[in-house]
Amino acid sequence: MVEPLSGIRVLDMSRILAGPWAGQILADLGAEVIKIERPKVGDDTRRWGPPYMQDDDGNETRESAYYLSANRGKQSVTVDITSEKGRKIIYELAAKSDILLENYKCGGLKKYGLDYDSMKAVNPGLIYCSITGFGHTGPYKKRAGYDFMIQGMGGLMSITGEPDEVPGGGPVKVGVAVTDVFTGLYAVIAVQGALIERQRSGLGQHIDLALFDVQAAVLANQASNYLVGNKIPGRLGNAHPNIVPYQAFATADGYVILAVGNDSQFVNFCDLARRPELVENPSYKTNKARVENRNEICGIIADIMREQTSNYWLGELEKRGVPCGPINTLDKVFDDEHLQSRDMILNVPHPHKKDLKLVANPIKYSRTPLKQDSAPPLLGDSSETVLKDLLGYDDEIIEQLKGDGVI
Repeated sequence: MVEPLSGIRVLDMSRILAGPWAGQILADLGAEVIKIERPKVGDDTRRWGPPYMQDDDGNETRESAYYLSANRGKQSVTVDITSEKGRKIIYELAAKSDILLENYKCGGLKKYGLDYDSMKAVNPGLIYCSITGFGHTGPYKKRAGYDFMIQGMGGLMSITGEPDEVPGGGPVKVGVAVTDVFTGLYAVIAVQGALIERQRSGLGQHIDLALFDVQAAVLANQASNYLVGNKIPGRLGNAHPNIVPYQAFATADGYVILAVGNDSQFVNFCDLARRPELVENPSYKTNKARVENRNEICGIIADIMREQTSNYWLGELEKRGVPCGPINTLDKVFDDEHLQSRDMILNVPHPHKKDLKLVANPIKYSRTPLKQDSAPPLLGDSSETVLKDLLGYDDEIIEQLKGDGVI
């Protein structure tokens, strides 16, 4: 069965997370992804541990969990791009590729002759996607950009965390590098759009993708609240700026997320709580009124929720169609029978481990299911194969390249 991007070749010159995340998704979709890494060193994240994968004998390997999370389905080819012979290999691979991903600083590849204009001369149909902190234009273009600082500069941390007046209040980053992940997703969208456009024009193009831009874009309704309402959103902890009650509440033995999305659900909650007077009160009857009187109604609900256990609320609220959920630790997430029934845990064979566990791609195609059966590669595991099969290098040339430290 042919996968959606079968026949598409990607030259992945990125490292860390945003670019590799994009490359992994493209590999999941069936593209051939060749990951270019520095000889002997590789992607920086290979060393970002612990934890590191343990082999079948329980011995710790040099494959970090971080690296394994973002490089499934790729081939690793080591190339020293600072050498003339190494650049020649990149040119030859680019000439046979459809997409190139890179996340060097703005202008970082130009000094090696590996920038878009140079590559376009080699392959006019190449789609060249650059991922940087701040883009290739603007006053910040030369700055380095990392997820944490972009979460701060891009406004996400200003709306994440408890208010200053609450104990423990202050700005907080999200527990996953979401700006990198979102940028990887936008990169996949962008290159697929460019592939479709290339069918009409026959030409590739440069994609300039910045973490800062992406962070601003994914502020979504919060950005609109400011641009339309001219009001700067603040930190509300687990609460929602536009819907009440929509947050986590303490119960008799834990916490439950209560996500009342409309007025009829609020009626159902009040019926379960045996508090019909709350629905009748004009200060709480509508969502608009509840937003305006957030502190009062949430204080009342907080007292109600403490009267029963989490299991009681989860069971009874679900019966009445009131959205709710637990706050799970990751062991409970991956032990969840529903997640397991959705095949969200992969077991793929790895050279060091017969059943490496990874999180699956969530895309479910009806006719062309994703294979996802190839583990993240060992450093340089495909160097010889790619150079021989794709570029036609013979054993003598390969041995010379090894001796020179080019691969």
